[in-house]
Amino acid sequence: MLFLYNIIITIADLLLKMIALFNPKMKLFVSGRKIVFDTLSQKINSYDKTIWFHAASLGEYEQGLPVIEKIKEKYPDHKIVLTFFSPSGYEVRKNNTIADVTVYLPMDTKRNAQKFIKLIHPEMAFFIKYEYWPNYLNELKKTNTPTYLISGIFRENQMFFKWYGGFYRKALNTFSHFFVQNDNSKQLLEQLGKTNITVSGDTRFDRVATILEKDNTLDFIAQFKNETTTIVIGSSWPKDEELLIEYINSTTQNVKFIIAPHNIKNDQIQHLKNSITKKTVLFSEKENKNLADFDVFIINTIGILTKIYSYADIAYVGGGFGNPGVHNILEPATFGVPIIIGPNFSHFAEATDLVKLEGCISITNYAEFTKNTDNLVTDKDYCLKKGNICKNFVNTHKGATNTILKTISNKL
Repeated sequence: MLFLYNIIITIADLLLKMIALFNPKMKLFVSGRKIVFDTLSQKINSYDKTIWFHAASLGEYEQGLPVIEKIKEKYPDHKIVLTFFSPSGYEVRKNNTIADVTVYLPMDTKRNAQKFIKLIHPEMAFFIKYEYWPNYLNELKKTNTPTYLISGIFRENQMFFKWYGGFYRKALNTFSHFFVQNDNSKQLLEQLGKTNITVSGDTRFDRVATILEKDNTLDFIAQFKNETTTIVIGSSWPKDEELLIEYINSTTQNVKFIIAPHNIKNDQIQHLKNSITKKTVLFSEKENKNLADFDVFIINTIGILTKIYSYADIAYVGGGFGNPGVHNILEPATFGVPIIIGPNFSHFAEATDLVKLEGCISITNYAEFTKNTDNLVTDKDYCLKKGNICKNFVNTHKGATNTILKTISNKL
């Protein structure tokens, strides 16, 4: 089966290189991998002590960040090697300051895995949430490298639990320990005979909890808000915006809107702005304007949404009308903000839990959005109650990072 897998990976690598000739995102995926081994050769010496973290994309990086920070603090003499699979993670965080080296993960061929592991010679390896690359895992096992899965989550529909999933079940034998998010994941792994499991929870709660300790001040947002009830729309997609624009244009409530779209390409931003009939300003146009005079503020930049949530009275988090589903709801939750999302959230445990607790409201159409948003805008006590549910939810789920660190302490 490994032989067949290697053939498939080789073919996929060739196809991706062809697609990269016509697709800008895939071009980043391919070109970024061309310099990986040269970068590692320049930045990692044979005598360096290293620890490797792998994140599929940006969300997994944020999820693993509390553990990376604690590991760096505990082992200051080790270099941190951080890899990404996706351009959407690497391109945003390639200049991070927490890792000593940040690169793309080369495709999972046997040759790449051998060369990569030899160059970085990690003393520990961490995979965040998921991504199980057999050749890399095999090399880690051959070199007796302690390997951990952190914030892991398993579901019955995954290949590991199918009759034909033996090849991937074997890959799980590499892990020294599984730190999983919930009891269901533990039970599924136990069905495979695994005992090296700890239900540690989700490290993202630790990540978002630390946000409150930072300076989240944005003077231009405060000026725009001007002590007016403000709805922050984060990571919106066109399907979200169809519904939201209708509400923005028609509502008579005394409320302002901040929209931070998932995609900030100029043509899509201009289309969004042109669809709104109320007075609207872009982030890129904010200089020398009295922002308090505007009703809608479109954020056509990245990296400040988390701070913007601190100014929200209500948050709408996008992605819930598409696949795989809703984006990160924990950032507004940590500020005690009530949240509205679309219907596709079942793959996200935190969203499922918060909907059950009624701090997060799932809507399926415009009528439901209007009704729930108007209720939150007009009933301050109701709004505060929903927000407190969200804040308490984050506070009661902290601690995964400490659990992980205690279990792996003194492994080096």
